Amino acid sequence: MKQLELTVLLCVAWALILLYGEMFAYWVPSLFTCSWPHLRTSSSNSTVDYLKVAVIADPQLMDKTSLHLPPESLALQIAEFYTDLYMQRAFFASVLPFAPDVILFLGDYFDGGPYLTDEEWKKSFSRFRHIFGLNEQGEYTEMQVYYIPGNHDIGYEYSHAQKPEVIRRYEETFGVRNYRFSIGKVDFIAVDAQTVDGNRKKHLVSKTWEFVKNVSVDGEVHQRVLLMHIPLYRPDDTYCGLYRNSPIINQRVSRTSSVNDIWYQSYVSEDSSKRLMDMIKPKLILSGHDHDQCTITHQSKFGPIKEHTLGTISWQQGNLYPSFMLLSVSNSTLPNSSTPEDALLTQLCFLPIQTHIYIGYAVLFILTLLATLLWPTSGTSFWHQCCSLVGYSRQLMSNALFSGETKEKDEDASYEYEMMWEADGSMHLVKKPLNTSVVNSTERSLGERGNAVMRPSARKQTSQEGDVSVNMDMASGSGTDPMARIPPRTGRSKTMFIIQRLLRMVRMITVIAAVNVPIYVMLLYKDWIDK
Repeated sequence: MKQLELTVLLCVAWALILLYGEMFAYWVPSLFTCSWPHLRTSSSNSTVDYLKVAVIADPQLMDKTSLHLPPESLALQIAEFYTDLYMQRAFFASVLPFAPDVILFLGDYFDGGPYLTDEEWKKSFSRFRHIFGLNEQGEYTEMQVYYIPGNHDIGYEYSHAQKPEVIRRYEETFGVRNYRFSIGKVDFIAVDAQTVDGNRKKHLVSKTWEFVKNVSVDGEVHQRVLLMHIPLYRPDDTYCGLYRNSPIINQRVSRTSSVNDIWYQSYVSEDSSKRLMDMIKPKLILSGHDHDQCTITHQSKFGPIKEHTLGTISWQQGNLYPSFMLLSVSNSTLPNSSTPEDALLTQLCFLPIQTHIYIGYAVLFILTLLATLLWPTSGTSFWHQCCSLVGYSRQLMSNALFSGETKEKDEDASYEYEMMWEADGSMHLVKKPLNTSVVNSTERSLGERGNAVMRPSARKQTSQEGDVSVNMDMASGSGTDPMARIPPRTGRSKTMFIIQRLLRMVRMITVIAAVNVPIYVMLLYKDWIDK
């Protein structure tokens, strides 16, 4: 391949993979792999009106507590930039094209919320608003938005006792922690899961259970959905369904040794889970916290209840397959032929795998180095070399396929067939070897000149003279072989060859970088600045 053709080919390859990894990959969910469940489910009646809810869990914006890096270090700023950029692209290119009516966040908006100063909290909230396109008040102009608290936002019982200001600033930023709201013909009950297993005598815990009690005594007019950041209790090693990618996390509750306050838990306790299901009577439960997908069915005295635990939307939180959920909520009275499940339809949608995109970049970079360094410098064109390679491959296949047939023909050529007649008049063929001697093609070329035939004695003498001539040529070092006259390559010529190849590689990579680095930078800041 000529140098220009190879450079152009690599430039095009880099441009295509950058366009896919930085832009096209985020269009895949809305164009090919995901849709609103009420548009796909055949059991839903066409007369039923649905409101569209997009559910997002665990953005968990990186901060000084994430990687134990200095707050203003360059490494932390780079990590924050690429993590924030991924979630922003996912939201604007993968979620918003579905045109949801409601956005529902399931907690853990920051990574080290309880440990941030008020100034750091405000800065993190500013990043959060920028990523998800919120206004100064954390709202949308055309969509409703709802929040529930997560353990990385306000902590557990121990944090509430040590730092009561975390509750205050959360409610000033996102609103109250326990509340109810309606979407269409369905009621949503948001509960602060971080307080349900604490000491019932403490103010925050008692307020949560008082709210749950008030919900339970209200008349159940519509179906209900329970929203909690921490999932409800499940037995150890419970199967989480086909969408689970990481190992199952079992129940773990950690308490402080001094005052026995909770400072971490994987799931709500079994007793509290049963009380919540019996008092609220939900038809569906949505939760986060686990960072990976899990779908299970709880058994309550009112019947089975399905719980969907959503995976994180961030690619830096231990899940290679970030996701979000599309929830279709009935906005009209269901016809008699419909089932209660038709009021709430769910569809899990997966986002681009960022690590695979970066692996693709690394593989193409290695191939670029090898191509620019090792590809032959001959003047033949790339397409000519491709055609030659195809022709050579076809020849090898032909030889492999027809080698057996050729061998049979060669064996038949060394035999002759003679007709034998029996006394009764029948005839059959008898295979006999030929008597003619096989003459070597080299000897034939030496023994024949035109129509003259060389006698055996003359052929022998000529052969002897040829041997003497060859021996003399070899002894004198002046043979007719052209390769014999080529002097061996010196170390200096090898060094020059390597230097030339390295210089060629640097020139070609410089051209490729000059074309594609601006494309990459433009794609990065197009999404980050315009939003």
